Amino acid sequence: MRVLAWIELFWPYVGGIEVRTANFLEALRERGHEVAVITSTGSLSLPEIDSFRGISIRRLPFLDALSRPDLGLFAGTLRAVKDFKQQFLPDVVHIQFTDPSPLFHWMTHAVRPVPTVVTVPISLPDAPAGNGGLAARTLGSASWIVACSKAMLHRTRHQVAGLEGRSSVIYNSLPLPSIEPAPLPDGPVVLVIGRVVRDKGFDLAIDAMPRVIEKFRDARLIIAGDGPERQALEDQAQRLGIASQVQFAGWVEPEQIAHLINQSSLVLMPSRWEEAFGLVALQAMQMARPVVVSKVGGLPEVIADGVTGLAVPNENPPALAEAAIALLSDPAWSVEMGLAGRSRALSTFSFPRFVTEHENLYTYLLQSK
Repeated sequence: MRVLAWIELFWPYVGGIEVRTANFLEALRERGHEVAVITSTGSLSLPEIDSFRGISIRRLPFLDALSRPDLGLFAGTLRAVKDFKQQFLPDVVHIQFTDPSPLFHWMTHAVRPVPTVVTVPISLPDAPAGNGGLAARTLGSASWIVACSKAMLHRTRHQVAGLEGRSSVIYNSLPLPSIEPAPLPDGPVVLVIGRVVRDKGFDLAIDAMPRVIEKFRDARLIIAGDGPERQALEDQAQRLGIASQVQFAGWVEPEQIAHLINQSSLVLMPSRWEEAFGLVALQAMQMARPVVVSKVGGLPEVIADGVTGLAVPNENPPALAEAAIALLSDPAWSVEMGLAGRSRALSTFSFPRFVTEHENLYTYLLQSK
């Protein structure tokens, strides 16, 4: 099978969607499928034609072509997509729908009219889907829509009518890390991971920490990631008088995340944003750590509340603190939750299952043509 993956950014970009997609495509290639990627050039200076672990990559200036009043650039980008499709001859096109670039796919669809799978990895705004824009066209024209949680499936079906018969959930996954879970650390360590932006709610974690520190004088909060809110968070920790117990680890390479989780007692996901899934929660469970999540989006589906972690109301630092204190006060319970989480990660969210479900979907669509 020849699978053309369409994604806003790809290697060497290493956000959650990029890492998940790279692992997935590599697994498809290892199972004998031919895989290629169409992606944007992004902000880095990268070759237009490239490869990654045997995967062909074609990078194009989609954002510039859509934003500049340059018909030549737009036409040239469109022609490059046509040429790549004619060269690769995909059996299936699979879009990670996070940006406007799929417009170029639909404008060249007749060149190679094969089934198009659209994964919705983030919450789409209501307006574009409701007014006949690109979101409505993409969701309405797709052969099949994949949501990574039941919450996202419900939201997407609400945005565009008539999707019930060609949409389903395939829960996200990642390969297991190469290292084994370590015992809980001697001192209380609370960890948050992600882009340091307001939507992730890291300020809520900082607001929760004085209560945690009141109970556990040596408790520490580690914030792993970088972004525009970092200075504001540092200032916040200073104002609260806990700066010495809040560590900003900065950007962490994906392969180092498991090591970082091994140094923690528990992982917080205090998101404001309606997380479509929550890969950090899965990564924590893979490393046998309990997770405390906000009740937003797909996060409550990833954990089993009271079994592998705790779900608390969003925008609620006292609830975050109470959950963290409960877990830190009972290490045996934390270990039990962590082991249950690892078991859940190995079963419900196993990576081979994730790959196989996509393979089965591709086969079904090809046989239904």
